[in-house]
Amino acid sequence: MGVPSGEGGGLPLRAFIPNAVTAMALCLGLTGVRFAIGGEFDKALAAIILAGVLDGMDGRIARLLRAQSRFGAELDSLSDNIAFGTAPALILFLWSLNDAPKFGWVAALALAVACALRLARFNARIDSADQPHKSAGFNTGVPAPAGAGLAFVPIYLWLITSDELFRSWALVMPWTLFIAVLMISSIPTFSWTSIRIRKSWRLMALAGVALFGAALLTVPWITLLAISTVYLAVLPFSIAAYARVRQRRATAAG
Repeated sequence: MGVPSGEGGGLPLRAFIPNAVTAMALCLGLTGVRFAIGGEFDKALAAIILAGVLDGMDGRIARLLRAQSRFGAELDSLSDNIAFGTAPALILFLWSLNDAPKFGWVAALALAVACALRLARFNARIDSADQPHKSAGFNTGVPAPAGAGLAFVPIYLWLITSDELFRSWALVMPWTLFIAVLMISSIPTFSWTSIRIRKSWRLMALAGVALFGAALLTVPWITLLAISTVYLAVLPFSIAAYARVRQRRATAAG
C-alpha cells in the first residue's frame, strides 16, 4: 500500500512489495469475472476469496516495511472497488441475476455502486480526526471484502447442495440488495483492532486458525457459509457494544 520515493528518485524494493500484492488482488478480482464468463463459478469465487486474503495482507506488509503512502492507499481503494464491488456484481449477474425479467442488472449495479460509495466515504474520512467508530475499534458499515463474501452466500448454498432454488433470481436479487445496504450503512461493525485475545487463549487461538485453514482447503464452501452466518449473527452484538462505548464516552464527557 505504499510507494515512497527512494533516494535519487529510485523505488526501494520494500515500497514495491505491498503495491505488488495490491495489484495481484486487483488481477484476481478480474480473473474471477473471467471464470464466471466461462461458467466456472467455483473458480470465480476462489479468485475473489484469494483477493480478500491478499487485501488483508498488503496493508500489514506496508506497515511492517514502513512503506505506507497516499499512493498505496488510493491503489488499495481502487483494487477493493474492482475485486469486491465490480467483480462480485458481475459474477452474481452472470450466475443468476441475468435471468430476472426486470431489474436484475440494476440489483447487480447496486452492489457495485454501494461498494464504490463505501470506499469513497472511507477515503473522504481518512484524514479526519473525528471518526467515532474507528477510534473505538469499529468499522462503519460492512467492509468491502466482507460484503463480497456475504453477497456470495446463495452461491455457497448452490455449490453445497446443487439445488437450483438458490440460483433463483427471486432469492438472489433481494439478498444482493440487502448486502448493498449493509455496505453503505452506518452501523458499527467489529474490526480486527477491536479483537483482543487473552494470553491464556493464544495457543487455542493458533490451533483454531490452523483448523480454519484446513477446513477452508477441504470444505471451502461450507466453511465460508459458516463464517458468513457467524458474521451476520454478530452484527447485533457489535451494535450493542458500540452503544455501550458511546454511553461510557457520554458519561465521561458529562
